[in-house]
Amino acid sequence: MIRLADIRYLRLGTRDLAAATRYATGVVGLELVRQEQGAAHFRSDGRDHTLVYVEGDPTEHASAFELADAAALQAAASFLDGHGVAVRSGSRAECEARRVADFASFTDPSGNRIELVVAPAPGEPREAAIGHGITGFSHIGLRSSDPARDEAFWTGVMGARVSDRIGTSPLLRIDPVHHRIALFPSRHPGVQHVNHQVASIDDVMRAWYRLRDLGVRIVFGPGRHPTSGAVFLYFEGPDGMVYEYSTGVRTIAPEEEAAYQPRQFPMEPASFCMWGARPDIAEFRLSAAATAAS
Repeated sequence: MIRLADIRYLRLGTRDLAAATRYATGVVGLELVRQEQGAAHFRSDGRDHTLVYVEGDPTEHASAFELADAAALQAAASFLDGHGVAVRSGSRAECEARRVADFASFTDPSGNRIELVVAPAPGEPREAAIGHGITGFSHIGLRSSDPARDEAFWTGVMGARVSDRIGTSPLLRIDPVHHRIALFPSRHPGVQHVNHQVASIDDVMRAWYRLRDLGVRIVFGPGRHPTSGAVFLYFEGPDGMVYEYSTGVRTIAPEEEAAYQPRQFPMEPASFCMWGARPDIAEFRLSAAATAAS
């Protein structure tokens, strides 16, 4: 089984790189690291970069996960091949663009592009938050044409563990953080939302006022998830991408792993927010009919 060490970065296509760059820095609060060859790289924490906007098709997304070393990458490629998953090795130019020693890419059963990377370039250690209280890139929502099937892939092949489920949507962890990946029903593949952690509830509430004053469409929150315990705010970004700030996410310590059992939450409003906020997000629609049609 593959062992993912960390979620590393996200690459998103965009038709308007300049506008996406302004949004990532001015609205989200990320730090622009560099722009080169039609791509803008952004930092949210001490890593070299955690988000890249690339000129191109806005539906082209890639999510990267770090492995321990080159041997782990080779073993992962063989393991995926043994499960009938076609794996492509990254070219030298692609590795240099990603600032990694090596990587391999494949698609999950829903068609989401996944990259497995080793030896990413070191960033600059940070003691303080980035803009707007951001302390780091934390998780992604992935679209799934069959969440039960994809849960089996992510747990049986990729080594993730289920923390909780809302309806058929699993929240998956690869380390002590409650979830690094969430799978949501959809008719097409891609990243459904991008999460950045912020330092405090105050940062979430300041963001709510700031985004409202900027005219940014807020699609969910402020609220608190009963699953992870995090206080959250979701808002709309370029090309329809949804961004999330959250703070206070639950962790599951190693000594809890053996006894931990996922909880099953029904597909209803209270499963998404214990304060009563209701999402204006297609994949979070709170009925079986709406979920099937998303």
